[in-house]
Amino acid sequence: MKSYKDYMLFNKLPHTWCAGCGDGIILQSIAAVMAEMEIDKHDIALASGIGCFGRVDDYLDINCMHVTHGRALPAATGIALGNPNLTVLCTMGDGDGATIGGNHLIHAARRNINVTAIIANNYNYGQTGGQYSATTPTHSITSTSPYGHVEHNFDLCKLAEAAGATFVARATTYNPVQMRKLIRQGIENKGFSLIECMAACPTHYGRYNKQGDAAAMLKRYNELTVPVEKAKNMTPEELEGKLVTGVLVNNPRPDYYTMYKKIIDEQSAAYEAAQA
Repeated sequence: MKSYKDYMLFNKLPHTWCAGCGDGIILQSIAAVMAEMEIDKHDIALASGIGCFGRVDDYLDINCMHVTHGRALPAATGIALGNPNLTVLCTMGDGDGATIGGNHLIHAARRNINVTAIIANNYNYGQTGGQYSATTPTHSITSTSPYGHVEHNFDLCKLAEAAGATFVARATTYNPVQMRKLIRQGIENKGFSLIECMAACPTHYGRYNKQGDAAAMLKRYNELTVPVEKAKNMTPEELEGKLVTGVLVNNPRPDYYTMYKKIIDEQSAAYEAAQA
């Protein structure tokens, strides 16, 4: 039986993330799912971008591609279409995946590319000093909004759902067991899957917003979490500021490659029939 250790590069440790960062929990969860599914490491491809969570590929012993800021999903799209037999993952942060790369996110979801996108959302650009991102909550303090953030933030899961993603889920680093289950379900879905993983950033976001140390931030995640089943019976007012976790969307439909191949096969058959 495989272990998550079979997919890790331990000679690259210790990792570069800050003490208390949630990214390490997500990394271990990804490796654990690979082991649980017993996927051959040569049959996995991962594209990552720039940012704190963009470094996840440094510690995995699988096929990895580290690309420019916001461009991980186009790279993952190319891999998925070039070799549909691969399990393709795309790891990004909220700055990388939703702010700089937001346009690619909605189109990958719209096209239903067979990619599992895992976004570590810590509400800021953690690697470059704690600037606000597209998911930073309104009124939050960041290095670039010292008097309070005035912009309305994205709900990544609702954004992905509206764009056409066939599987959307959310977990927090407080509950890695649930996170692993959701990542596996995302991989098993043939089409575009988005797993939003809420990760604490005690160095910047937590400090600026006086949320305490890493343990306090994890506890806060637990207090804010509402299971999706319970959320169905709550009003918008009751859900204000809460984190709804679990499977939010599960609407399978044929993925982009399958649809494209069908057209090619139909046209090829029609051409051959015409030449007969």
